[in-house]
Amino acid sequence: MEDLKPSPPNSSPLTPLSFLERSATVYGDCPSLIYNDTTYTWTQTHRRCLRVASSISSLGIKSGHVVSVLSPNTPAMYELHFAVPMSGAILNTINLRLDTRTISILLRHSESKLVFVDHQSRSLVLDAISLFPPDTPKPLLVLIADDADAPQRTPLDRFLCMYEDMVERGDQDFEWVPPTSEWDPMTLNYTSGTTSSPKGVVHCHRGVFIMAVDSLIDWGVHKQPVYLWTLPMFHANGWSYPYGIAALGGTNICLRKFDAQIIYAVIKRHRVTHMCGAPVVLNMLTNVPPGTEKLENPVQILTAGAPPPAAVLLRTESMGFVVSHGYGLTETAGLVVSCAWKGKWNLLPASERARLKARQGVRTVGLTRMDVVDPNSGRSVKRDGLSLGEVVLKGGSVMLGYLKDQLGTAKCMKGGWFYTGDVGVMHADGYLEIKDRSKDVIISGGENLSSVEVESVLYTHPAVNEAAVVAKPDEFWGETPCAFVSMKSDVSPKPTEKEMMEYCRGRLPHYMVPKTVVFKEELPKTSTGKIQKFVLREIAKEIGSSSSRVSRM
Repeated sequence: MEDLKPSPPNSSPLTPLSFLERSATVYGDCPSLIYNDTTYTWTQTHRRCLRVASSISSLGIKSGHVVSVLSPNTPAMYELHFAVPMSGAILNTINLRLDTRTISILLRHSESKLVFVDHQSRSLVLDAISLFPPDTPKPLLVLIADDADAPQRTPLDRFLCMYEDMVERGDQDFEWVPPTSEWDPMTLNYTSGTTSSPKGVVHCHRGVFIMAVDSLIDWGVHKQPVYLWTLPMFHANGWSYPYGIAALGGTNICLRKFDAQIIYAVIKRHRVTHMCGAPVVLNMLTNVPPGTEKLENPVQILTAGAPPPAAVLLRTESMGFVVSHGYGLTETAGLVVSCAWKGKWNLLPASERARLKARQGVRTVGLTRMDVVDPNSGRSVKRDGLSLGEVVLKGGSVMLGYLKDQLGTAKCMKGGWFYTGDVGVMHADGYLEIKDRSKDVIISGGENLSSVEVESVLYTHPAVNEAAVVAKPDEFWGETPCAFVSMKSDVSPKPTEKEMMEYCRGRLPHYMVPKTVVFKEELPKTSTGKIQKFVLREIAKEIGSSSSRVSRM
């Protein structure tokens, strides 16, 4: 046995890019992408990706270079998930909702060589690049304008060409660049766009392959599903489902923008079988006009980001959706914990079923281990549903590390575990439940935002003495930022709620602006002078889930 070693026939690097080639062979004449009145087959998608990869390579983009994309869920966005890494480059999808300054910082931090830009984000990217220091190299720009709402021929100005030009000029027989090692970087994603310290999560081909296959097994996705893209592909590469759906020869239904009525119409028209989204999507689906008919056929919907409220789960399932709930991070490339359902739970009352389904659950088959530990000793906490600890993970889809941040990587990758920064409990049945976030991250509508960053803006207001931001439960968004502020004694007149929000709105992306402002004479503190955020969270819970509220206490 000791003479048997890895060799070329048995050690080809794992990469999800191979899924596309197989689907072109097996499902060549089946629909791969549907977008408005446009339909592509898997043969066409395969060829288009090869052409774009060829064009990227012709621009001098080499292995290890970063190529960025700013686009909603369009065919180009889907194709670039394959075309960019097929050229040997590293794919970096950027959150469209970020502000100009943050995008500028991320493009510089990643040293992006080429940026594909949707026509609706044209000015956003041009403004971001205008903020580059004079001697900083600027990336090449390609404009995506293949949407029905876009002009047929938009003036290029500072853009190299149009996306469709890249398709037309490329070689459909291009020999795509496979990874020399399955550990080669494939994707780069920024966790929350925190401007002071960007965290660029780097995943390798192996990790994305494992995540894509694992997610299909755990969710039980069948061959040739019809998948509706309600989850932005720029969120951790759509939880790796661009690759997973290709593996099964499914049909991707792309939507630039949507609301509940559009979703229901698309589900009926295309017989959608699967979709993903944050709890805000579930809430959107239940806020439909009275008399809306239930779904003709059940639709599987996978949700994550924040625990879905039990009431929202009940309403969603009453419409004919089958809800699955999981947990993951950008650092794991997708969901690695899921609330695996037990048949006996179907006999429980609806409210109890919803409570159980709101838990994060157990590790998926592709994750090696999961635990909740004391962050100081590293020992497992009691499985009593009460003892708090930090959630730790280990498995093949955990990131390689943070780009240009050895210290940040070392802090969370220690003792053989990845420390998530999330605080939870382990129940007696082995199911995880997240209770808090040690880094005070707020998840609003599926977007991660740092309370520290919002606080830093509040502290720049000349009238603010103290500021603290916590998550306030919200039935629609899951959570919204709630700001507690105390004013300097010599300030008169005191700023109003509207003035505080407008101040933040001019300095933060819109989703990070506090939706609730509470004025206090003094914020509660510990004996050492630290603000007691757990006290503020309880106050935020009592306030209720109104979309905007001001209070003086």
